[in-house]
Amino acid sequence: MTMAQTELKAPRPETLFQRNMKLFASSKLSMFFLCVTIGFVVMAVAAPLIAPHDPNEADLFRRLMPPAWMEGGDWAYVLGCDGLGRDILSRIIYGSRISIFIGASVIIVATTIGVLAGLAAGFLRGWVDVVISRLVDILLGFPYLIFAIALIAMTGPGLQNIVLALAYKEWVIPCRVVRGETLATTGVEYVEAAQAMGASKSNIMLREILPNILSPVLVVSTVRMANVIILEASLSFLGLGVQPPTASWGAMVADGRSFMLQEWWLSTFPGLAILLLVLSINVVSQGLRDAFDPKFHD
Repeated sequence: MTMAQTELKAPRPETLFQRNMKLFASSKLSMFFLCVTIGFVVMAVAAPLIAPHDPNEADLFRRLMPPAWMEGGDWAYVLGCDGLGRDILSRIIYGSRISIFIGASVIIVATTIGVLAGLAAGFLRGWVDVVISRLVDILLGFPYLIFAIALIAMTGPGLQNIVLALAYKEWVIPCRVVRGETLATTGVEYVEAAQAMGASKSNIMLREILPNILSPVLVVSTVRMANVIILEASLSFLGLGVQPPTASWGAMVADGRSFMLQEWWLSTFPGLAILLLVLSINVVSQGLRDAFDPKFHD
């Protein structure tokens, strides 16, 4: 075998991203909750296939039916039925679509806006940085939930309005992270080399700086998705989320308030679904932070 063939077959060195992902995969706890999170996503996508009943099918003869293992329960309705006789399990399965869709949509929109704004503020500086930074400071001065309630009160409830209301302020978090990372990156050798070669500002920001600051953006986006899911559930609980009869975990918890002492399952099971999904995302984000942040490496 010639030396040239040996060089061609030599494995490529691992990138920092690949090494960090291997470190993340080595955590059994993070991988377990990643599988739980993926399970929720699969459940949301395949809801029409796995839901045992129509989530909006009401039958007053089944009103407040208890879970199957309790007296008066029916194994055809494992988690029981709500005040209108609708199957709770089916509504939880379909409700996962709302929580995951809104969480993912808000994070995608907010992260895209925040990354672009943060890159512009950190690299261009000057008046661009001043305008963006002051806007971020103003938005951070408003409590998130109250801010979202005010926007939805003006625009009206609905899926699209919820996404816009939550994304309207959510972008400031990735913006601040990206701005700080960009300020720390602008003086490194590869950025100065690109500037010396006459690369355009947009080329430097998108091709030189952005690929090297994606790790903190990934971690922050994962953390914030759990927060957005809680906010969506809170809005639905207050009646400002998606409107009936669409299944929503927050609305299901609210519907069971009047029956909490006797028919505990009405609020408990959707509340546990919120808890498990948010816990899973938070554990995954913690694992990503531990893997991608050098401060947590041995």
